[in-house]
Amino acid sequence: MVGNLRANHMHIFITGGVGFIGCNAAEFFLRQGHRVMVYDNLSRPGSAHNLAWLETKASAGKLQVVRGDVCDAAKVQETLPADTDLILHFAGQVAVTTSVKEPRSDFEANALGTFNVLEAMRLCAPKAYLIYSSTNKVYGGLQGRSLVEEAVRYRLTDRPFGIDENEPLDFHSPYGCSKGCGDQYVRDYARIYGLKTVVFRQSCIYGHRQFGVEDQGWVAHFCIAALKRQKIRIYGNGKQVRDVLWIDDLLRAYEAAYKRSDVTAGGIYNIGGGPANSISIWKEFALVLDALGGQPSQMEYHPTRPGDQPIYISDIRKAQRDFGWQPTVPFDEGLGRLWKWLNENASVLGDIPA
Repeated sequence: MVGNLRANHMHIFITGGVGFIGCNAAEFFLRQGHRVMVYDNLSRPGSAHNLAWLETKASAGKLQVVRGDVCDAAKVQETLPADTDLILHFAGQVAVTTSVKEPRSDFEANALGTFNVLEAMRLCAPKAYLIYSSTNKVYGGLQGRSLVEEAVRYRLTDRPFGIDENEPLDFHSPYGCSKGCGDQYVRDYARIYGLKTVVFRQSCIYGHRQFGVEDQGWVAHFCIAALKRQKIRIYGNGKQVRDVLWIDDLLRAYEAAYKRSDVTAGGIYNIGGGPANSISIWKEFALVLDALGGQPSQMEYHPTRPGDQPIYISDIRKAQRDFGWQPTVPFDEGLGRLWKWLNENASVLGDIPA
């Protein structure tokens, strides 16, 4: 059955609903008149600001906020409404470096937390459609890909469209393992239990309400550091390449995938900016950032971190084929929007750790 975005009748459950992606997704669907329940433990820096903002965007009775952790299986089950149409699962631990320092808590938040959400769906809302926010890190370091080092970036010579969904999995780092575990559970619950689930292996998402820190949300983090006149730590030589995607384009992808649930359920999609929105994380990005800031950024170089990929670019052609989606906001335009938002909200950036 094709998903139907029934005006004023759709019920959406969002884990991690006051994080960066979560609060933007909540506002996106609230704006269309749907009912939204956000489930979040409010542990992320900036979450209190996002929650206060989100509450100003909701019409009476449309938004419900539940403070809870996905590691609490009983709470997830008792909270998930039986009439839920769409589950967006964003909650979890989000940083490779944190996973290396605290692998148990990383496993519990990502692997166990995702299992708990799936079980709640199976037992309480089996007719819902679930989108899982996975990561390109499930592909590991992309060993075996033909890689060349150019003046300001790395380039894949054997993947002109980027990495597609047939790339072998290689869960490198505790974070890669925990997210990959959730990734495969989401896929298998569609096969074994017939649930309508889909995996989005997302690349670098950026946008307004992103309070990026060093080990996650690097685009916003670099901008925040430049605004604060702080040194930016670069791990490796700065030629590492990522494709970046503006938040509104990601939200359109969620909506489009749901609308074509007859095609997408049980599927896996690489979602990012694609080759047209790829950039080296420092050698090229620095030129754009310095132009925005009006002066050279301060940086210091450090050794490459465990699990870092020299290059990752999403091949997004499967999403284009299956549900007609592609990015619409070029990186220079999106970065300008983010820079403007950060300047307008400079008063709250002091609460965000460097």
